Amino acid sequence: MAGRIRIRAQVKGDSTEVKALMRHPMETGQRKDAAGNPIPAHFIEEVMVTHNGNTVMHGYWGAAVSANPFLGVRFEGGAAGDEIVVTWRDNKGETGEGKTKIK
Repeated sequence: MAGRIRIRAQVKGDSTEVKALMRHPMETGQRKDAAGNPIPAHFIEEVMVTHNGNTVMHGYWGAAVSANPFLGVRFEGGAAGDEIVVTWRDNKGETGEGKTKIK
């Protein structure tokens, strides 16, 4: 699954605010389907936000994060037109990436 990420980034004063919505089922491995069979765990483990190629946020998530997670990050600096990239990797090795320019 190449996950889709919707991103917005804008300068607010001396900092840049990044908002990202990621499409991912975020299954914990604790639920069962209608037949009573366990649904395998499938969740985002690692998330990274970069600004012009430099990492501004690197985090590790687990099964407790809700489906289709939202991420908000604020960092110092940034200017209109700079590139923001949000990437994730899940416990099955699948990845997702989204890019935008700061407004």
